Amino acid sequence: MDWVWEIYQEYVARELGRLGNNNPLQDDLQHAFFQTLRESSVTVLVQEPWQNSVRFKGLVRYTGNDMTPLVNDPINFLFEMFGGGKFKLNFHHHELNFVGTRNFKPEGEPRWKDAPRIDF
Repeated sequence: MDWVWEIYQEYVARELGRLGNNNPLQDDLQHAFFQTLRESSVTVLVQEPWQNSVRFKGLVRYTGNDMTPLVNDPINFLFEMFGGGKFKLNFHHHELNFVGTRNFKPEGEPRWKDAPRIDF
């Protein structure tokens, strides 16, 4: 879960500052982080060849507690669900505010190629 905090740290501190807490204690940051994460979504995209370039194919979006298995063990979760590939996880707060992204590359045969493209 530390890797998710790295993505959210600046966003959470900025949001607390916007609410008037410019010097948050560690407990404030932790509470705000978990609250923000519950209100967030993560979109799973995979890099696929396209013409003479690459593009990202949307696979799925998880919200709130549905993303817990993914954030707890991203490499194994992605491999179990989709097989191998170059995956991009985009995090948003309230579906609108982009928080950050992280890439993962589980090794193995891709099982996502026949999955429908989901546009977000």
